[in-house]
Amino acid sequence: MLKIGVLGAGHLGKIHLRLLQQSDKYELVGFYDENPEYAEKIEAEFGYKRFRTIASLIHAVDVIDIVTPTLSHYKCAKVAIKSGKHVFIEKPISNTVEEAEEIIALAREFGVKGQVGHVERFNPAFMATRDMIETPMFIETHRLAEFNPRGTDVPVVLDLMIHDIDVILSVVKSPVKNVHASGVSVISETPDIANARIEFENGCVANLTSSRISLKNMRKSRFFQKDAYISVDFLEKKCEVVKMKDAPEQPGDFDMILQNAEGVRKQIYFANPEVGLNNAILDELETFADAIVHNTRPVVTLEDGTDALRVAYQIIDCFSSSNQPNIH
Repeated sequence: MLKIGVLGAGHLGKIHLRLLQQSDKYELVGFYDENPEYAEKIEAEFGYKRFRTIASLIHAVDVIDIVTPTLSHYKCAKVAIKSGKHVFIEKPISNTVEEAEEIIALAREFGVKGQVGHVERFNPAFMATRDMIETPMFIETHRLAEFNPRGTDVPVVLDLMIHDIDVILSVVKSPVKNVHASGVSVISETPDIANARIEFENGCVANLTSSRISLKNMRKSRFFQKDAYISVDFLEKKCEVVKMKDAPEQPGDFDMILQNAEGVRKQIYFANPEVGLNNAILDELETFADAIVHNTRPVVTLEDGTDALRVAYQIIDCFSSSNQPNIH
């Protein structure tokens, strides 16, 4: 079993601690949190071993799970990697693209693996449809959240939209061509509502909307490709797949047939992929253990996390440039 330690015992850190203690693939050694009074409370309440310094925790483990505020991701990752430890880093990978690129360079130099916590890749509804999403040409996403003061210190793009950016980049195998975006600050100093249009070199267009001042929660993505429509509800963990194929010569009484102006006839049918039950956070942590043990590619690499962050900042750059397109 791999020995693992957690940096940061906040809301998400506590979830990681609980799941790692249950895992068959890790031995949870302990945690470090920069607030000593809070750390003492967590140790007393849950029984996890508290370490007094980051260095002492890093020395005691094989893997470091970084669940600290984004501003400290780079500093924590740098120390862990230079100590020869594998790193799991919550999203976003770091505060800047430059920091993320240095994390990648350090991981290569010291021969360690890294994974970024883009947990929606492990959402069972997305996993059930992932192999059906082949060459999407139009993608629409809505990620709406009720107001929560936690997280409003960063733009909604880094808080919420980055989930969808990562998912989109994982299915569109083409470089980004143009980014257009607009954002509105309603209650925070940074945008609370954002809309972005990402154009890819292969012609695919993705339209993303995120809000953290919605009256209801929603996390839905729709993928349109030739002869198929795929809908993924990340919140409800449901999916819908509508496909089209050439209509049979003699359709059945209940077959759904469409005919276009040129006389081409298509049959509509529904695929119902089975959505399994899983804990996405536990899955992402345990697949990282597998990648380390078997020396394979992590599901969400440090490069993947950096690509998502780079596009997120292209979107944010549009906010401060009068919504002019950001061309790359």
